[in-house]
Amino acid sequence: MTQLWKEQTFIGFDTETTGKYPLAAEVVEVAAVKWRSGKIVDKFESFVRPKEKMSDFIIGIHKITNEMVENAPLAKEVLPKFLEFIKDGILIAHHAPFDMGFISAELEKLNLNLPTNKVICTSLLSRKLFPHTLNHRLATLVEYFGIKVVHAHRALEDSKACLEIALKCMEKVGESATMELIYQAQGGALEWSNYSVKDLNENPQYSALVEASQKKLLTEIVYEGGSNPGKPRNIIPQGIVRNPQGDYVVGFDNSDQKEKRYYLNRIKSSKILD
Repeated sequence: MTQLWKEQTFIGFDTETTGKYPLAAEVVEVAAVKWRSGKIVDKFESFVRPKEKMSDFIIGIHKITNEMVENAPLAKEVLPKFLEFIKDGILIAHHAPFDMGFISAELEKLNLNLPTNKVICTSLLSRKLFPHTLNHRLATLVEYFGIKVVHAHRALEDSKACLEIALKCMEKVGESATMELIYQAQGGALEWSNYSVKDLNENPQYSALVEASQKKLLTEIVYEGGSNPGKPRNIIPQGIVRNPQGDYVVGFDNSDQKEKRYYLNRIKSSKILD
């Protein structure tokens, strides 16, 4: 059966977090808006209480203070409700791998199954369909399409914005386009299974990196890349990113005193030193 995009239920979603990378940082806000038959029909929005205080730098980005979330519900209370809200739609997010990575990590901490919904990334889709915009950041596309945003960098407003951007993109593909054509325009739908941290934790080569990222422990890795290939180096993992272009761990390198990216397929061994 042909699935026309205008006949679908779409759910724009977004997260705000306590840091840049999954495992080391947490979700602090999650929101979503549901679109059906040409209009928004429902919304979901909740703060999430983190385990650790947020830095002034992070607060400066999303303007969510520690006081705002100190009495918020925990992830174990919020995420099951979020899963229920999104179960009947195709998901949309801007830089979707970021949000999918964080939500996947949080769900697996709670032993909850990952969603099975296909996901559209408005960053990827807009790059293919509107290649001549200044760039493909959310704020740039919002201005390009004349979308009204009240509170940028807050989850609900960004959810609405990425939904509207996706609709503009799908209109360009065609009013009678099928979902198959929309996914092809993006380069393929994103699948939640590709963002599982549990898969990495079950691999002896990477499990130490998962634990070290969560606890920020000093770790020795042997990396087949960089200026000293094959030689041990000590890093403090800052988080693991599952990425269509290659999964990687971000680590603070003790020798160079710099934060660096290490692709997992080049790491030959890892062990925690702390």
